[in-house]
Amino acid sequence: MPETSISMPEPNAFRLCRWRDDHRAPFAALHADPEVMSDLGGPFSQADSDAKFDRYRKAWDEAGVSRWALENEAGRFLGYAGIVYRDDPAHPLRQHFEIGWRLNRPDWGKAYVTRAGAAALKHAWGVVEADQIFSYTSPDNTRSQNVMARLNLKREATLDFDHVYSAGVVWRGLVWSTARLEP
Repeated sequence: MPETSISMPEPNAFRLCRWRDDHRAPFAALHADPEVMSDLGGPFSQADSDAKFDRYRKAWDEAGVSRWALENEAGRFLGYAGIVYRDDPAHPLRQHFEIGWRLNRPDWGKAYVTRAGAAALKHAWGVVEADQIFSYTSPDNTRSQNVMARLNLKREATLDFDHVYSAGVVWRGLVWSTARLEP
């Protein structure tokens, strides 16, 4: 049976778990926060958040990986972290696996993302057959760039790209990657 959760010990103990219905509202609140969403042009609508939530839940069945819901020991939703398969041949990176994360603002700076990202990568390498996993963020999101460095991702400046969101917002993506280590 596929893993349904990964627990991480102190300090700042947390668990990564599969999406449940009770995650939908805090997931939407996360995406409605202007500060949390500033790197993507601002808050998501409820419909956009619901669509993303549904994609993450469905990804477990289709690809064997997805973003994990991130909870503290008491079960409070902190955000998410994990790997998703991008099945869009029109994407500048084509079809690929991507590691990403997003946390509630009060939970920034507590090493959740670095530890969750490392656990998600370890899990993904045991499940997916890809040789490479990408990550990307906006130029002004230095917090995520620092996490990418701590996860030992390699900067891939030749792969940087622009993406236009439905509201006409042009987003610049700076790209990092990590490769499967040979045994």
